[in-house]
Order: sequence, then C-alpha cells, then structure tokens
Amino acid sequence: MDAMIKKVFLAAAIAISLSACGPQIPPINFSPPNVGPTQTKLNAEVKSITVTVARPEEATGPLVFGIEAATPLWKTAVEEALNKMAIFRDDAPQKVSLSVKVLKLDTPDFGMNFTTTSAARYEIIDRATGSIIFTTDVNSDGVVPVDYAFVGAVRARESINRSVQNNILQFLQQLQTVNLNRPMFPTGAPPAPAAKGTPTS
Repeated sequence: MDAMIKKVFLAAAIAISLSACGPQIPPINFSPPNVGPTQTKLNAEVKSITVTVARPEEATGPLVFGIEAATPLWKTAVEEALNKMAIFRDDAPQKVSLSVKVLKLDTPDFGMNFTTTSAARYEIIDRATGSIIFTTDVNSDGVVPVDYAFVGAVRARESINRSVQNNILQFLQQLQTVNLNRPMFPTGAPPAPAAKGTPTS
C-alpha cells in the first residue's frame, strides 16, 4: 500500500511539475491570420451570421465533446474575417444571411503529430426570397508537429485552432466566386447535398 501511495504522489508531482514548467495551453482562437481587403465586392449586406452544430444524422464525422460552446468563437472569427475582407456592402439593397453548420470536428486523443479535421457547411441566403445563393461544404485539417510543444494538450488545442482557421480561410476564398444574380437554389428548388470542399453547381 505504501508503494502504491508513493507512486500516486510521484505521478501527481510530475504532472504538477510539467504544468508549471511547460507552455500554457493556448486559448481557443479561430480567427484566420493574414486576412485583408479583397478586390472582389459583393453588392449585398450581411444582416445575420449564425453558427450551429449539425444534428447526428447531418454530421459527416465525429464532433469533439463540447463543440457547441465554441460556436460563438467560430461566429466571431467569421465576422472578423468578413470585416477585414470588406467584401460585402453595408448599404446594399440586397440583404443576406450567412449560416454556418459544423459537420465535423475530430481531434485525436493522443499522438506525436496532432491533426484535427473539421468540416462545415456555409450557406448564403437571400433574406427577401429565401433562395440559397451559395452553399458549400468545406473540409480542412490543422496539423501541429511534435516539435511545436512537448505537452500533448498544447499541440491538440493548437491543431483545433489551425483546423478551424483553415476552414474559414477556404470559405473566404470560395466566397470571392459567388454570383449574387445566380442563386444556386432559387426559392422552391430543394437544395442538393453540397460537394465536400467545392461549391455546389
């Protein structure tokens, strides 16, 4: 019994030592870096942005426990990126909504190189008609090598950040191809499943 107690205390001491000396776990940060103004301009105003988590039958892969608590951060990151791009016009007569549905957020429980995979469906909807102007499923990875940090929890958190940042960046790239005058699914036309990683046509 004494030996077992000593092992428990030793393990606790090692854990405390690692947490004290090792790097701090980075905060959740979904804001993609290096986003700036674009030459492409869309003559529409975004009136609302929502980010939700897919229902079990909609999900395309595992969803990390507690993902619903991170959706406000995903929403803030999208808003910030759109503001930096200045791709929409606040005074435009056409009003649209942007809906983001998280379909997958999967990070390994352990590993040397951490790779988190994410998937999200982005839809731009005309608020006047209900037509789906644009929809796409975006898949992305966030890879953090073993030499990034000794503590696995640090690599895991950073891989989540990078995966979501890359997901938003891919959406921003596709956003520059949107044609507001040609909705993908006009009112009354049922939407088909979006091709993963590419806009539906």
